[in-house]
Formats: sequence, structure tokens, C-alpha cells
Amino acid sequence: MNVVRRTSCHAAIGLALITALGACGGGGTGGSVSPGQTHAAQQNGAQQNGAQTPSAKESNPSGDIPDSQVYVPYTAAGGLYTVKVPEGWARTQEGAATVFTDKLNTVRVEAQPVATAPTVVSARSQELPKIQATAHGFSGGDVTTVQRKAGPAIRITYRADSAPNPVTGKSVADAVERYDFWKNGQQVVLTLSGPTGADNVDPWRIVTDSLRWNR
Repeated sequence: MNVVRRTSCHAAIGLALITALGACGGGGTGGSVSPGQTHAAQQNGAQQNGAQTPSAKESNPSGDIPDSQVYVPYTAAGGLYTVKVPEGWARTQEGAATVFTDKLNTVRVEAQPVATAPTVVSARSQELPKIQATAHGFSGGDVTTVQRKAGPAIRITYRADSAPNPVTGKSVADAVERYDFWKNGQQVVLTLSGPTGADNVDPWRIVTDSLRWNR
């Protein structure tokens, strides 16, 4: 009889312990906490304490030349002038013009004999109509005089469609800046183009400010 009572007592004590442990583990909800719930709770706690999770680095918009771009000098055949161009860009020859390209941006430079220095009036009456007749999707057309280290230059700004991509056949709308420099009967035409909306103000200033007459 004593054995039966002891067995019943032990069983009752064990059942009570199991019930108590289950109540503690359930946190009052009757369920367990998953690792995902724990991680979420930790994140919520960090945000409540003012901590911020790191965000992804924003990439440059299409056509932006990076601030880390390096520029190297290019001297024309015959040594008439030297100009800095972005390092690593592909170089091609289009007649008398030398063209440097990378992705969607282009630097084109060409020298030609011109008897008199260009002016805003001559650019509007002579150069602008030629550009408008040959540039697809032409719009705008502002002509001003600007100062650069090589001296004054006539700047023509406009928008036009780029040449079709050789793979996709598609064009993009380009913002174009053309600079006409002149000295001693020689004119250097520096044309810079890139997608409309790209932030290339500083790179284009570096290029146009770098032009040097060698003779």
C-alpha cells in the first residue's frame, strides 16, 4: 500500500513540474519563439534605440562620368595643340577628327584653318544652321562666348540624337556642347556629348580648360 501511494505522489509531482515548465516556455501565448521572430525583435529594438541599418550605395545615373576619372594629355599630330581626355576611353579617327568614347559619352576634337576668329554672330549665322541640318533630333541652339585657359571660345549648346548603338540600333537624346577656339588662323573645335540629364559639368570643364596651344 505504501508503494502505491509513493508512486502516485511521484507522478503528481512530475506532472506539476511539466506543466510549470510549459507555462514558462510559452511566454503566456502558448507558442515558442522562432529564430526569425527573435531577429525581427532585435531589429525593431535597434530601430527604437535610434540605430539605422546600412543602406545600399547609390549608383551613378546613366552617362555620369565618375569623380574618380583620370585625365591624360593628347597632343594632335603636328603638335598644334594639347588637350586632356579621360584615360581609358576608346580612340578612333573620323576623317580629320579624333574621337574618344566611353559607353554613352564622347569627346571629339578637330583642327582646321580659319582666316578669322569666330564670333557669336558668325556662329549663329553659319555654324548653327550646318549643325541643325546634319544633327538628328536637333533642338535648342544657344550661342555664347566663354572664357577658358586657352582664351575665349564660342560655345554652342544643343540637343540631338546620338548615333545608333551598333548592337541594339537604338539612339539616346544627347546634350551637346561645342567649343570653337581660334589662334593665328587655326581653329580647334572641341565637341562634348552625353545623355541628357547626366551630370558632366565638372568633367567637361576639365577637358575644355585643359586645351593648350603649342604654337
